[in-house]
Amino acid sequence: MSASTTVTTPAGPPSAARWWIRRYTFTGTAVGLIFLWLSLTPSLLPRGPLFQGLVSGGSGAIGYALGVFGVWVVRFMRSKDASPPAPRWAWLTLIGTAVIIHTCVVLSLHGWQDRMRDLMGVPRLTWYNYPQAGLIAIVTLFVLVEVGQLIRRLIGFLVRQLERVAPPRVSAVVAVALLAALFVAILDGVVVKAAMNTMNSTFGAINEETSPDQASPSSRLRSGGPESLASWESLGHQGRIFVAGGPTVAKLSAFNKAPAREPIRAYAGLNSADGIKATAELAAAELARTGGLNRAVVAVATTTGTGWINEAEACALEYMFNGDTAIVSMQYSFLPSWLSFLVDKENARQAGQALFEAVDKRVRALPESKRPKLVVFGESLGSFGGEASFMSLNNLVARTDGALFSGPTFQNTIWKDLTINRDAGSPQWLPIYDDGRAVRFVARPGDLARPDSPWGTADSPKVVYLQHASDPIAWWHPDLLYHKPDWLKEPRGYDVLPQVRWTPIVTFLQVSADMAVAIDVPDGHGHRYVADVANAWAAILHPPAWTPEKTERLRPLLHADE
Repeated sequence: MSASTTVTTPAGPPSAARWWIRRYTFTGTAVGLIFLWLSLTPSLLPRGPLFQGLVSGGSGAIGYALGVFGVWVVRFMRSKDASPPAPRWAWLTLIGTAVIIHTCVVLSLHGWQDRMRDLMGVPRLTWYNYPQAGLIAIVTLFVLVEVGQLIRRLIGFLVRQLERVAPPRVSAVVAVALLAALFVAILDGVVVKAAMNTMNSTFGAINEETSPDQASPSSRLRSGGPESLASWESLGHQGRIFVAGGPTVAKLSAFNKAPAREPIRAYAGLNSADGIKATAELAAAELARTGGLNRAVVAVATTTGTGWINEAEACALEYMFNGDTAIVSMQYSFLPSWLSFLVDKENARQAGQALFEAVDKRVRALPESKRPKLVVFGESLGSFGGEASFMSLNNLVARTDGALFSGPTFQNTIWKDLTINRDAGSPQWLPIYDDGRAVRFVARPGDLARPDSPWGTADSPKVVYLQHASDPIAWWHPDLLYHKPDWLKEPRGYDVLPQVRWTPIVTFLQVSADMAVAIDVPDGHGHRYVADVANAWAAILHPPAWTPEKTERLRPLLHADE
């Protein structure tokens, strides 16, 4: 070829950049970066490198998909088959801008992480945690985007095959519908089934585990002991922990400086009877067998998925009444609480209702003058199940002598109704309902006196919801995907940074990740409810001879787990 006909090829970007441009779109990359940066903003709890990386990678991938989809919509509306590639200067501008913004965002991330961790008393991250989070984010982002690319190619292949017999637009719709149907069929019929079988096998084995150091009780006042209607093995892992736990008579006597009674703990496991109603009846029969109906207080506890009960809530009652208590509960699942919430939520509702009805029936059969105080309590999914027997606050107050629900979920019927219909001017994260006449929402002990108005009489039933402003279990909701909640419109709670903002999709992912670390924070934050249950029970039941000084002595003795 002569010099006069030589074609000069414009200098292009480096080969690595050309590879990126060939494989990924400009708009998708830009929107993906924006979503990744937004994911680095603060949410409810401090996040470690793993969850920060997963959230950032997931957010970036979703942003990329939205960017690509937006371009496709515009192209579809203009009846164009392809979009022109972005010029080189646009990519260079994006890269330069991205470097500057990312540097500022990372510095901001370091600042809010330190402030949040100092606020909650959590150790600060070390310098290498930040590159760890970045690496995890990059891997997550690329894996998700590549999966999306594979799906796009598969759709393109199906469309080309269908275009042999149908118009292009009809082919595209049919291809997407077929792929979606295939995905749902595989997910529901293969993936979910295999996953559930694996989890049932794994957690079922954990439920059956027994420790050689944990012998069956020698007391007839405990389920699994002598004369028990439920065998020790049938109680399940968490049931055995609960029955074997609690303060001893000696500890109670020393604390109250008076002779104590041995507290009663009645429990029926998932394998103690056939079905929820039968298990509830067995637990109530255990309560009657042990003489629990003759105690000063009978407490109906609804468990979380594994059968777990917050030991702090149980022990506080036993200390306050010097052992003159009977706590009854049952197991309805052996799955973790979050998984049980997804697949066993109806079982939690039925278990809470069946157990309370079985116990209430026996209490109501007693002469009114000989009836014990009847209270209900539960945490997280246990609070959801604990509400199940009651249609409203009025019904709860009419049928019990008090209730303590901690860390409620967005599905709690009564809690949700009270929060929606809260008094004007009170925030969603700590509402006031009906001027606090029957129910109080409490984040810290001082909130029990909020509002400054009478809380019934000393003997009137009282209800307390313990909920922290930073508890993602309480504030997670599917609506976070597209709707800004009131708790982010109103002034922030005491342990939520003012920099927390709502962003569509991103905030949903952030709070979802917060749920995974909700208990990995000190008491008084997140989903950790321990010492404050002492103040709550004291306000609900007004135990005889109990004083604020005793409450303060009791608080450090409480713990959530055995």
